[in-house]
Order: sequence, then C-alpha cells, then structure tokens
Amino acid sequence: MRREFDSMDDSERLVAQVQRSLASRTPLRIRGGDSKAFLGRAVDGEELDTRGHRGIVSYDPTELVVTARAGTPVAELNALLDDAGQMLPCEPPAFGTAATVGGAVASGLSGPRRPWSGSVRDFVLGCRVITGQGKHLRFGGEVMKNVAGYDMSRLLAGSFGCLGVLTEVSLKVLPKPRERRSLSLELNAAEALRELSAWRRAALPVSGACHVDGTLHVRLEGGAGSVASAVDRIGGAGLDTGFWESLREQRLPFFDDPRALWRLSVPNNTPLEALPGAVLSDWAGAQRWLKSDAPAATIRQIAQSAGGHATCFTPLAASEPFHALAAPLLRFHRQLKQQLDPHGIFNPGRMYADL
Repeated sequence: MRREFDSMDDSERLVAQVQRSLASRTPLRIRGGDSKAFLGRAVDGEELDTRGHRGIVSYDPTELVVTARAGTPVAELNALLDDAGQMLPCEPPAFGTAATVGGAVASGLSGPRRPWSGSVRDFVLGCRVITGQGKHLRFGGEVMKNVAGYDMSRLLAGSFGCLGVLTEVSLKVLPKPRERRSLSLELNAAEALRELSAWRRAALPVSGACHVDGTLHVRLEGGAGSVASAVDRIGGAGLDTGFWESLREQRLPFFDDPRALWRLSVPNNTPLEALPGAVLSDWAGAQRWLKSDAPAATIRQIAQSAGGHATCFTPLAASEPFHALAAPLLRFHRQLKQQLDPHGIFNPGRMYADL
C-alpha cells in the first residue's frame, strides 16, 4: 500500500534563490549535510542549503519505490526501509549522521554491494530539479523506462551539484536478503583474487568482498540453502556483519593511517604490488583504497596504465581531486554543462577547474 507522509516543502525558497542568483550571475554552493564537502574542489559562492526541504513524499513497499525530498537525512530513509524489511541495495555511505538523500545521489558513491547490485545511478527512477533557467521541473517517474534525449534523473547522480539543484528523488528499493552470512579467510592478495574469480564462475551468492591486512572478508546473501551451500564451500571463520558498515563508512583501522587516501577504480585483476602504499581491496578488487605519500601524478599514472582512474579523498593532498578527463569526454562535459547550467552558477569548479 502506498503511504503518504508529512514533510517540509521548501522548494519556493530554493527556486527563488536560484532565480536571484541567475539575475545577478552569483555562483551558488549547493549543500545538504556537507558530509562529503571534503570530496572535490572548493566552491566559492553563496550557500544554497537544501536541508529545509526534507521528508518522505511517498513510499509504496509493494511497488518497491520510495520518493524523498533532497534534504531528507539518509538515516531517516534507511530507518523507514528497515522497518518494512527493505533496503537501498547500493548502500550509499553517509560519513556521519548529517548526510542527506540529495547528497547521496549527487555524490554517486556506493557501498560494498555495488558490483553485485548496481550503483546509485541504477536505482534512480525520477527526480525534480531546479534548472539553470530557474525552472522547477520533474524528470522520469517511478518506473524503469527508456526515454529520448538526456536522462536527467541519472545524469544528476554523481554530478556533485554541477548540473542543477536536486530537490526530490524517486528510488527503487529491494527486500532485504532472507539469509546473510559473513566469513573471513587468511589469504594473500593473489590468492584472494583467484578464489574470488572461482566463486564468481560458480555463481556463489557473494555480495561483498574485501581484502585487507592478509585477510579476505566475504559477505554472502540470498536464500538459506544457497548461502549455506556457499559457506560449506568457502569455509573460513565467522565475521561480524558490522564489518561491512565499518568498511562503507571508512571506520576500519586501515583508514586511520595519516597518509592521503586515494580511491582507485581499476580492473579487479590489477596486481596489488604495483600500488605504492597500504592497500585495501574492495568490490572483489575493482575498487582499491590506497594510503600513500606518493605524488598524485604517480598514482594516477599507475591507475591509468591499468585501465582505470584515481580520485583523492583527502583535501589538499592533490591539486585536482578527480582524475583528468580524456579530451573527447572533457568536451562532452563542457557541452553538457553549457546546456544545463548556461550561466555557470551551480557549484562552479567543484569537479574540474574549467567546468
């Protein structure tokens, strides 16, 4: 049954502020809980605070769809879904209690389940956004469908507020797994990659795989029978399921290392030995967290040579936090920014200096 909720609609104020900024060509720094303000380049501009525009607009557990305003705390949304036995499969990290739904979508960050369930973008069905023309428009809906032209709902995921002000988002949710088990095995990095490849070929119900400090941590989710069978095959010791939240929120001891933190997105068979520093391997090897004092150029060259890219998660550790775009992609980004934010008022320079 579809449920309606009391919520706070602050969209008139947000639209009015955007329209004033357009008239005066004043840049805006769009913010929610600021839990991810460390990620990306600093933005100089008038603050546009979305936290007053909050609340669950509607939730239909039978249709697996929830619609929330951008300023809604992620914790509030997760609590609602948990009560109904459902979840956001992409596990967006909060990095504290202040994180908002709008910020989770705008940053596009996903948790340990991402390779097996999909990214934040994959679960965005529709949205409302204040455009670079000062209009408050709705895109998409509450069902998966193909559309012609830009899919604005998904373009906003991972855009860091550079394309428009997200005010509302509809998300697909899923039931929680019936059974969940976590295991740990003492393996070196090469052995862990080989085992993960074998388990993938055997279609084991893996939904999390992290290697750190000589130990492979594995999460299994699904039906009771399939999980039990996988446990028998994998073996190892039992693991507290709280490990995955600590990994997602970067609370593991690995993240206490004072060196700069880098996220490398690389093919999952990339040798760990090539990385200069302490490494935590997530997403079955496709996401590498690196603690290193090596120059940014060195780390990015290693990632690029492996067919991936590197993002710096430590402010001021690199002059440019995001990996430079190839010329064709940079040209597309410029064109997209010009189309959606022609006066350049939304988070100017947050991702790249010339955007």
